[in-house]
Amino acid sequence: MKQGLFITFEGTDGSGKSTQIELLEKYIKSKGYEVVLSREPGGTRVSEIIRDIILDPRNKEIDPLTEMILYAASRAQHVAEIIEPAIESGKVVICDRYVDSSYAYQGGGRGVDLKSIADVNRIAIHGTVPDITFFLDIDPEIAIKRRIKSTGADRIEQEKLDFHRRVYDGYKKLSILYPDRIKTIDATKSIDEIAFQINSFIDELID
Repeated sequence: MKQGLFITFEGTDGSGKSTQIELLEKYIKSKGYEVVLSREPGGTRVSEIIRDIILDPRNKEIDPLTEMILYAASRAQHVAEIIEPAIESGKVVICDRYVDSSYAYQGGGRGVDLKSIADVNRIAIHGTVPDITFFLDIDPEIAIKRRIKSTGADRIEQEKLDFHRRVYDGYKKLSILYPDRIKTIDATKSIDEIAFQINSFIDELID
């Protein structure tokens, strides 16, 4: 691998992304590559401030279009400050969520026009697209209960189950549209089985 690599993880809250990201970081480092971990919304000082606004349960009045634009604003700062420089310097970037989340959550979940999401994010990401995306596929009811039990619920996680099902359907549609980039992983399997499958895909990219 002569240049940097951009890897993203997607899925409903509670799908196990954090665990697999940690394992993948160790695996890639074992191969001698420098790894940058990040997340969305967030990743930079400015982006984390926007994250706090978006996820604060008190901010229930946020309009869906405002929400989408806030995510994109956080993403623009994140790409400019963290993701692009890391990739250009030959590092491997692993990010918890990226543009696909906007299509799934604001598009599928909120019903925001997909063209509007595409237009705003086209500006935000400067053409920076993941080399590979892992969609951790698990029933949203199981996933959200798992997440709330472990960490409590933020503003998005407090939404009704119907919302999370629409988000899940949005992810499924994306995985069908972009099968070369988005790899669907059965998140009901054991942690080790999931990690093995992810590592196999990564080996194809970096070896």
